Amino acid sequence: MKYLNCTLLLIFICCAALGQKRRSWILQSPDGKITVNITAEKDLMWSVKHEQTTVFLPSPLSVSLLGGDILGKNVAVINAKSSSVDQNISTPIYKKKAIHDQYSQILLNLKKNYGVVFRAYNDGVAYRFFTNRKDSSTVAAEEVRFNFEKDVNGLFPYVRDFRVRGDQYATSFEALYHEGTVSTLTKDTIAFLPVLVELDNGKKAVITESDLRNYPGMYITGGKGNDLHGSFARYPLEENAGGFNGINSVVTKRADYLAKLPGTEQFPWRVVVISSEDKELANNDMVYKLAAPVELKDISWIRPGKVAWDWWNDWNISGVDFRAGINTPTYKYYIDFAASNHLEYIIMDEGRSDDNDLNKINPDVNLSEIINYGNRKGVGVILWATWKSVIQQMQEVFPKYATMGIKGFKIDFLDRDDQKMVASTYQIAKKAADNKLIIDYHGMFKPSGLQRTYPNVLNFEGVKGMENVKWTPDDDVPRYDATIPFVRMLAGPMDYTPGAMRNATKTAFRPINSNPMSQGTRAHQLAMYVVFEGPLQMLADNPTAYMKEQESTNFIAAIPTVFDETIALAGKLGSYVAIARRKGDTWYIGALSNWEGAQLDLDLAFLGNGNYEAETFADGVNADRDARDYKRTLMAVDANSVMHVKMASGGGWAAIIKKKSE
Repeated sequence: MKYLNCTLLLIFICCAALGQKRRSWILQSPDGKITVNITAEKDLMWSVKHEQTTVFLPSPLSVSLLGGDILGKNVAVINAKSSSVDQNISTPIYKKKAIHDQYSQILLNLKKNYGVVFRAYNDGVAYRFFTNRKDSSTVAAEEVRFNFEKDVNGLFPYVRDFRVRGDQYATSFEALYHEGTVSTLTKDTIAFLPVLVELDNGKKAVITESDLRNYPGMYITGGKGNDLHGSFARYPLEENAGGFNGINSVVTKRADYLAKLPGTEQFPWRVVVISSEDKELANNDMVYKLAAPVELKDISWIRPGKVAWDWWNDWNISGVDFRAGINTPTYKYYIDFAASNHLEYIIMDEGRSDDNDLNKINPDVNLSEIINYGNRKGVGVILWATWKSVIQQMQEVFPKYATMGIKGFKIDFLDRDDQKMVASTYQIAKKAADNKLIIDYHGMFKPSGLQRTYPNVLNFEGVKGMENVKWTPDDDVPRYDATIPFVRMLAGPMDYTPGAMRNATKTAFRPINSNPMSQGTRAHQLAMYVVFEGPLQMLADNPTAYMKEQESTNFIAAIPTVFDETIALAGKLGSYVAIARRKGDTWYIGALSNWEGAQLDLDLAFLGNGNYEAETFADGVNADRDARDYKRTLMAVDANSVMHVKMASGGGWAAIIKKKSE
């Protein structure tokens, strides 16, 4: 009788447990190293561990709607669905031919017609809200929070000069990294994404987002102990011309909400990439994997490549019998240079037309003549334009210029990422694709997957690129160069615009507008063409300078802008990075360092079978005195070889390794 009573009690307890709603879930990455704990008690919370390292403690997530609903608070779970995916994604215009997409997922369907999806990859985690309602929603606020165990160190690119601009969310998304603890971020300071935090055991976590589409971009701020939380620009209600030379669309009044959304909508992915070694961050695909798939049926017309660019070098060519400047003979000269070095494009930057009217052409520029001349030489023409003029005129000018033979637009001075601005980048991309035009977004927030959805968008700025050396004397550029591959580049390609032929040591550098120089060595500049991702990659210096340095120019011209395979060989955040990329049977290696220099031994085991010849560019023995000093070497190598790389102060090293025919 005693045993019977115990059995009945056990059955009663089990039945009672089965009758209760489940309140917690554990999600693990496919390799079992990352664990996500999800709880849905009163509020929705999540926490993450990597092996025995706490990434962040339980942290809330919610979306507040006008009208009172708060998604993620007082939750009621309808059901939870677990699943896993293991597939390959074809990536035709990228740093590799295909991506291995493998993750575990939990989807929570919640009462009030919404839900949340959580994913765990081997290299990070992500979540997104979704709604399935009849009526549209207005988002008043979103709570994104990361509660850390302690006051961790991090890298935060602050929004600059917002008090001068008058709008905290008006920014060019160009800043060096503030290096400090989470507690140093005050409540009135915001940093744009991606941001990085340092965890225990040498691990790192990078916070960013993907599949933004129709929603304001997220910033990070602090002010409450050891936590970071999201901050968002409210919807713009009134805009006036202003900013630089009056060519920005400056927000003068914002709404009391972030975004208006349709009833059925997927919110952006909130992404945390996790690494055990720094070098892993320099070859990450999470933003691309989480973005919406390509929406174009035909992408065969999209042509990545390199560009002879005019603005950085101030049209400062010499040794010609015409006055250099924004005129037809100068652009023909750029086309001749591009053709002789097998570059795909030239860009006609600021001054080609009226900044506010793309139909008002500079009378010194015969655009049809330039386009036709480029066509005969096999060189395409890309036009610079402001966002304000494009968004007002694209319905007319995109078909007009496409018919004339223009290949694309470099669109500048977006300088915001509220809902209206973000949505416009997709609208422009679609209209451009309809007219077979490529796009380079300059003055732009970081990429968040648009380049997968619309592959005709080849590049983005969102980086403090080399243009800044024309006016900033005190930036530590080599340290920044050795940092962005682990942080900013994780989000996607960077319109950094490398290629300076006038190179300077730390003591010799000074800002010069018309004949600018770079910080660091010549080899540092050459290495950027391998290290920095950019399907549309600029040659920033002028053709005259490149022709005087033809050996360096030949090397740059030989490097592709998209690849079949990428391997991160070595890296230490802020100190050095080395990356190898393959196109066909040829490998390309780039390494660069901060002002302290570095020595690396690069194992070439990835070459596989066969014999190869390596063409290397290394810092010269006197590069610490003259940063233009380099040494070019040809040598036989194979998979058993180890390259001993010594980089000078602000130095670099680059190689093209070609397979020998049998």
